[in-house]
Amino acid sequence: MAEEEKVRIDKWLWAVRIFKTRTLAAEECQKGHVTIGGVHVKPSKELRGGEIVKVRMPPIERHFLVKGLSSKRMSASLAAEYVEDVTPQETLDLLNAVKSYGFESRPRGIGRPTKRDRRMIDRLKHDLEDDFEL
Repeated sequence: MAEEEKVRIDKWLWAVRIFKTRTLAAEECQKGHVTIGGVHVKPSKELRGGEIVKVRMPPIERHFLVKGLSSKRMSASLAAEYVEDVTPQETLDLLNAVKSYGFESRPRGIGRPTKRDRRMIDRLKHDLEDDFEL
């Protein structure tokens, strides 16, 4: 593992495959969805090994331990050496409960949701996000 001394948080989030593009990682930082030590960080924040990075991915907040630093994108198998998901189990259980609720699944052949159906689905999603706010 060729470790670097300092890496921008947006580059690291992209390199270890938490976000698909560096632009997305930077946007999430600017929106305040990425925190280190309870402080919202800018995309240019320099990261150090051993820190816990919290990333809000509705409806939960994921926690990642920085095991190594790299600014180059790598395969998923190599990325595991640089990051460890330390999200609490009860939070992951909440995510599984929301996924298994399945209010968006529709029987086959029924067609697309109507405008009224779409509004009801959006209202349910919004209510669930409010109920499970971290």
